[in-house]
Amino acid sequence: MPAQPNTDLTQFGLTEQEVQHTLGVVKVRDVDYADLYFESCLSESVSMEEGIVKRAVKSVSQGAGVRATAGEKTGFAYSDELTKRDLEIAAGTARYIAQSPQGGQPVPVTHCVKPVRDLYPAQTPISEVATAERVDLLNLIDAEARRYDPRIKNVMASFNTEYKIVMVATTDGRMVGDVQPLSRLQVTCIAEENGNRQMGTFGGGGRMAFAYYHEQDRYKHYAREAARQAILNLSAVDAPAGVMPVVLGGGWPGILLHEAIGHGLEADFNRRKTSAFSSLLGKRVASEACTIVDDGTLPFRRGSLNMDDEGTPTSRTVLIEKGILRGYITDKLNARLMGIPLTGNGRRESFQSIPLPRMTNTFMLAGESDPQDIIRSVNSGLYAVSFGGGQVDITNGKFVFSASEAYLIEDGRITKPVKGATLIGSGPEVLTKVSMVGHDLKLDEGIGTCGKDGQSVPVGVGLPTIRIDQITVGGTRG
Repeated sequence: MPAQPNTDLTQFGLTEQEVQHTLGVVKVRDVDYADLYFESCLSESVSMEEGIVKRAVKSVSQGAGVRATAGEKTGFAYSDELTKRDLEIAAGTARYIAQSPQGGQPVPVTHCVKPVRDLYPAQTPISEVATAERVDLLNLIDAEARRYDPRIKNVMASFNTEYKIVMVATTDGRMVGDVQPLSRLQVTCIAEENGNRQMGTFGGGGRMAFAYYHEQDRYKHYAREAARQAILNLSAVDAPAGVMPVVLGGGWPGILLHEAIGHGLEADFNRRKTSAFSSLLGKRVASEACTIVDDGTLPFRRGSLNMDDEGTPTSRTVLIEKGILRGYITDKLNARLMGIPLTGNGRRESFQSIPLPRMTNTFMLAGESDPQDIIRSVNSGLYAVSFGGGQVDITNGKFVFSASEAYLIEDGRITKPVKGATLIGSGPEVLTKVSMVGHDLKLDEGIGTCGKDGQSVPVGVGLPTIRIDQITVGGTRG
């Protein structure tokens, strides 16, 4: 088994005394809390189109972010130079932004400790996989997708990896480090027939080694699924429009849950009273069939972490229990200001970013219904299996989502594939109209990336098959 990489200060060329000194510069008088976030990240990306490698990029970044909070005010500064002087300047800047006067004493910091769990055990660093091996994988995908059907005219595939080492030192005396691998393989196929061009996309990933994509022929599955969707869409009919029952399939359709409901349960929106779920703790916000959790402790999942970007262990947080709102997703600042539990959801894109309360893996728990019974319960409606783009307004939960794979349900049977279907509604309202929840909970394949305030972080979603009794479907056929 490969040796565990360094997760101590030697990785960043620093000493404990220098970290103590920097914390002493920033933690003064009115500052309630301060932390230092050190990061070293190696990113690699290879992409192929039309059988040709179009892009191969490797980048290395390293730096530190310094944060000070005083009441509701937050001061933040960062440096990509890890010298004592540069850290002092960043610490002084963060303290000044937080409007705290100069002066203070060194802050004692305990010795570096490991996270309390190990969700992605030591493995061969994906950063050690040669570019040639990555290109070979993409070539295999290109061949597999074209082999699926001669109508596949173009294949685009990309393999992106990240190998991040982080360290967090806090003014409450903790210093903890982690190694966070991440990878994603994505395939897009273009099919063409008689001038009709359609697209299909599929992929997967998580916090695992390169061998994962060859195990059980996963790369072949990704290629075939992308090709299958593209070919399927060639025969798709125009989607109907109107208010109707909709059945959501398991897995990736959980992105609707993430966007329409999950963001509204992040603590910062609720502290500022800008969320549709503000002040609703303990109240019914969904049907009794709905229990929704955010869980950052699932091994190898894309949204999982041993610790969040504030050094707090991630957790499993029940957000909605049998329709009752039980909790919000919190970071240290919002948990303290709201007087609610800390859930380990303080996340940031990089050392250049301030931590925010963000989701990890968000999903609805399985129910008791048979998925086939759910389909049979619908006389006329829509079955949505996968989604593409979407938009949501946090203040009222209203959303619009485009279905990339969907079918008509007629007389309790799945029939024709449809194109151009969009789901239009309100997250809080949709939850109240969930009448059946399947026993087939499925998590997504591991491709999700969530955007908030200009920051992107990896996330996971999940859903069992569910029936929504009434939702507006936008389509091109009346």
